[in-house]
Amino acid sequence: MSNELPYGVPILELNLNNQQATKVLKALASETRLRILSFLGGGPHNVSEIAEELNLPLSTTNLHLNVLEAAGLLITDWRPGTRGTQKICARAYTTITIPFRSTDANNYRSVDLSMPVGAFSDCQIAPTCGLHSETGIIGYLDRPSSFYEPDRIHAQRLWFHHGFVEYRFPNRLPPQTTPDSLHLSFEACSEAPMHHYNWLSDITVWINDVEIGTWTSPADFGGERGFLTPDWVSIDSSQYGLLKVWRVDHKGTFIDGTKVSDIRLSSLGINDREFISVRIGVKPDARNVGGINIFGKKYGNHAQDIILNIHYI
Repeated sequence: MSNELPYGVPILELNLNNQQATKVLKALASETRLRILSFLGGGPHNVSEIAEELNLPLSTTNLHLNVLEAAGLLITDWRPGTRGTQKICARAYTTITIPFRSTDANNYRSVDLSMPVGAFSDCQIAPTCGLHSETGIIGYLDRPSSFYEPDRIHAQRLWFHHGFVEYRFPNRLPPQTTPDSLHLSFEACSEAPMHHYNWLSDITVWINDVEIGTWTSPADFGGERGFLTPDWVSIDSSQYGLLKVWRVDHKGTFIDGTKVSDIRLSSLGINDREFISVRIGVKPDARNVGGINIFGKKYGNHAQDIILNIHYI
């Protein structure tokens, strides 16, 4: 299977009027399959590891995985193993929602946008820093000037000690509509020398220049190759991050469902601009200044770039 995997959006919103919703709900109606999805929340695993974790026969494990894959809830790939090839499984979504709104589809829609990690419009960063493409290093390591290289658009991983990168998403909300919620997701972790499993970093997000909240990354993950990380990258360097989902609605701001601030959607002025700015960074005066890695769809554990969803009515 190519690294160009088809599941780019980590939030699955079920439409109860189509067949996928039925497949997904049937797939989730199993304690064993829910346990599999929970286990895969820590990253990709092969079938043997899943079977061992759940204390299941391989044949039973494969049956459950086939149901999840048919429902579109898994990303799978085949990799060389000690005895032939092995099937690697990863979760396709971190969040599944079922909106019980009007059955009139015209009353509730969403704008879905994907931004390459190298397509930032502005930056202000401090070393250590750098950019990796799928095939090599872009510019020079620890040189902020590399973040202005034209080839930065091809970056699949970027990192810096403190500062920010800012992205401008086109505002595609139709005229005379009202935003109902905003969802932002990206894969990220701290940035340590090589890697470090106890390396805190306070990663902050701003939307339209409004600081919406901070997530403390626990580590810089390396030593084990990411599901999508190119083979040329040293196993000792940063390999993957954690996929975080930010949501801003009329009640406040949430990260993975946990409220982190009282900033509401009405504070962001979504309808006031032709673009929506997303700034991701580490403040130089943060409590934990541990840097940041941001991963693209061909690097790390999740086959996506930076995803912005705006639900509107």
